[in-house]
Amino acid sequence: MKKLLITTLLSAFAFSLSAQDTLPRPQDSTKVEALEEVLVRSVRVEADSPITHSNLNKKDLEKRNLGQDVPYMLNHLPSVVTTSDAGAGVGYTYIRVRGSDASRVNVTLNGIPFNDSESQGSFWVNLPDFTSSVQSLQLQRGVGTSTNGSGAFGASLNLLSDAVSNEAYGEIANSFGSFNTHKHNLKFSTGLLSDHFEIAGRLSTIQSDGYIDRATSDLKSYFLQGAYVDENTLIKTLIFGGREETYQSWNGLEDPEKLENDRTYNSVGMYTDEDGNIKFYDNEVDNYAQDHYQFLWNQRFNNNWSSNVSLNYTYGRGYFEQYREDEDFETYGFEPITIGEETINTTDLIRRRWLDNDFYAANANVNYKDDELDINTGAFFSYYTGDHYGEVIWARFASNSEIRDRYYDGNGEKTEFTVFSKATYKIDEKWSVFGDLQGRFVNYNISGITSDLIDLTIDEDYSFFNPKAGASFKLNPKNQFYFSYGKAHREPSRNDYEQNITTAEKLDDYEMGWRFASDNVKVNSNIYYMDYKDQLVLSGELNDVGAALRTSSGKSYRLGLEIDGEVQLLTKLRTMPNIALSTNKNVDFIASIDGALVNLGNTNISFSPSVVAGNMLEYSFTPNFQVGLLSKYVGEQFMGNIDSEVSKLDSFFINDLNIVYRVNTLPWVKEVLFSTLVNNIFNVEYESNGYFYTFDDDFSNPGTVTTIEGAGFYPQATINFLVGATVKF
Repeated sequence: MKKLLITTLLSAFAFSLSAQDTLPRPQDSTKVEALEEVLVRSVRVEADSPITHSNLNKKDLEKRNLGQDVPYMLNHLPSVVTTSDAGAGVGYTYIRVRGSDASRVNVTLNGIPFNDSESQGSFWVNLPDFTSSVQSLQLQRGVGTSTNGSGAFGASLNLLSDAVSNEAYGEIANSFGSFNTHKHNLKFSTGLLSDHFEIAGRLSTIQSDGYIDRATSDLKSYFLQGAYVDENTLIKTLIFGGREETYQSWNGLEDPEKLENDRTYNSVGMYTDEDGNIKFYDNEVDNYAQDHYQFLWNQRFNNNWSSNVSLNYTYGRGYFEQYREDEDFETYGFEPITIGEETINTTDLIRRRWLDNDFYAANANVNYKDDELDINTGAFFSYYTGDHYGEVIWARFASNSEIRDRYYDGNGEKTEFTVFSKATYKIDEKWSVFGDLQGRFVNYNISGITSDLIDLTIDEDYSFFNPKAGASFKLNPKNQFYFSYGKAHREPSRNDYEQNITTAEKLDDYEMGWRFASDNVKVNSNIYYMDYKDQLVLSGELNDVGAALRTSSGKSYRLGLEIDGEVQLLTKLRTMPNIALSTNKNVDFIASIDGALVNLGNTNISFSPSVVAGNMLEYSFTPNFQVGLLSKYVGEQFMGNIDSEVSKLDSFFINDLNIVYRVNTLPWVKEVLFSTLVNNIFNVEYESNGYFYTFDDDFSNPGTVTTIEGAGFYPQATINFLVGATVKF
């Protein structure tokens, strides 16, 4: 099936090329760029739309693209908080926007969903160095405009991959830094051959020991693009993917003494040998590969009409390997062993938990645009199937087991169909209105045995209607005001079903903003109110593979003010500050305390700081030499929903130094870009993530139930650096 799909895509590509041979040749690069934008027109918004958003382009990204994952490229946008298991931005990294975690941030690559269909998370470790192949990206906060895949409950992020290059080029990039971190990549493009064809690609490798002990990362990725372009046609075939092997570090630190004196300690992989010595298993790793195949066809029929057709296949497979002590035979289907008079029914063993999945998607939309009206209508279909199973690859006492026996085996299938139509109408020079209607239909089917050895059978259908509307008013060339409303629904994830949560979430999002732009000052400000029903908030707890668990909060809301700007203070000095002030509350939250259900009233939503602020202060000594100071403040936050002091994550304020120097006067190369990034220059010890749990203890005082609370924290790196050079030919 996989080979057939790839062959079909390539055949369609070849047929499309032959069908376009009689079309005129491209006239200029601006028309090619316009065709590129059609790729993401269905999920992006324009600069003056009534949707709260931020944009970054390739030049913005390349200043700090030294090996850290995509979330760290977004760290200085409004309401964004990032964190890393290994502590330094390489390996497993995460993003939260307006307090919503990555499973609630909808991510698309060229309009195709990137979020995992079952967990709903986005795992950038599977696409290392993808930043090097990004042309531009847009982060929409709140519900945003209709997109493909699981609904946006905090934000949506869409990325457009590298544009077609008219000229041939080559790039070699190398960077090195703290914790034995190094990145190497090679990029090339043939430029337009015969004015129509381009082949481009990238190979990358990233390795790091991590700030946390043994939290190593060995990452490899590739990107290959074949393109045909004409005045009215753009066709791309993309093949990209990555392989990661990371030593796990999700246990964090619960011991206050270690948090103070041994911040890099990692208990993952720890076991006791037969002599009672503490050791660490050397292969407690996550090993996963993911390959993406995309076929993209943009067609402009005339000055008003254009269309986009996209096909996608994603293949993912890999495992988590783990050493376990004194495991019960019964868990793995082993029969007890009798040796003499001794019965053996426990064993040390090494197991692998596998995920093998396939994701197919098709997307088509048509756009009509004139001076007053812009309409985009389309449909999206996807099918996902994922096998979850576990194997024991070694056991001290193997009993009756056979090689490749599966001690659990399950499957998840998810089908999604979406139709949408969105329009912007310019009433006059001052007023424009926006409307967006989306119907989303989901079937999720789970069967088999979970990793917790529970028989889980689910067959759920969801039908969602998500209307959105807004209006923009341009008071004068400098001032614009907007208002928007959006409704969103979201189905539970696989982990939610395992926690017996089956109810879909609902969100009504109200946004009101003001944009100001003059020659030296730009300001974007907005107020938002996000009204949730049955919001699935992070409980603070983790499952046995480090994934965050959620709980339904009933009624809840997020109310906030966001401001970001750009001010040219002097000819060579500019500042780009942003601040987000918010209150995030569960309404009448009910929790089990000391064995009884208690209404705690309004409590803070977990992982939702009330203050997130940042600034980028940049001084340009020359057009080719800039020094920037990047600052980030994140206020205190609770890791649970009961406002326990034990669950409090302290505020932190960190500063990074970014130095960029371009040399474009050398005779044998186009440009050499030198970049230096010194992170956390004031050597602050801080934690940006953690977990919180409670359990009822009725042993210490018989007849009395006492709720015991505990927390763990993920230390982030103290002062560290990355330095790199990119040579462009």
